[in-house]
Amino acid sequence: MSFEISSGTRGAWAPKGPFVRIVNKVLAPMIRRKGQFGGMNALVLTTVGRKSGQERQSPLAWFPGPDGSWLIVASANGAASNPGWYHNLRANPDKARIDVDGKTIEVRAQQLQGEERAQAWAQISKNERFAGYQEKTDRQLPVIKLVRR
Repeated sequence: MSFEISSGTRGAWAPKGPFVRIVNKVLAPMIRRKGQFGGMNALVLTTVGRKSGQERQSPLAWFPGPDGSWLIVASANGAASNPGWYHNLRANPDKARIDVDGKTIEVRAQQLQGEERAQAWAQISKNERFAGYQEKTDRQLPVIKLVRR
């Protein structure tokens, strides 16, 4: 499955740049230790930067996939554009790993489309926070499936 970039014309403000990197550095060890943040399952996604080639870490909420996979959402707080980690996964879907449940796992990323996305979104949107992110923007939030390599 290929990644499809979808940008909207409206959305919430999403923090970027050095601020995000500092927050991620603070949150990542806590999530590795506890596996949760804000009452949700959380993981640390490590991607390879599409421009820099450097590893980037992003703490993210995740939802269980029906096949033992991990589902993540490129919500960016409901911004009009996708977060940086989405573009990194798009450029390097086979060069990602996650820290989850005390383990480091090499993963491959796939963007869900059609009925598969609809089924996943039906589960994810039960979470009020993620349903709210979708309401803030006119782009369809990408749902990414991470499977063990």
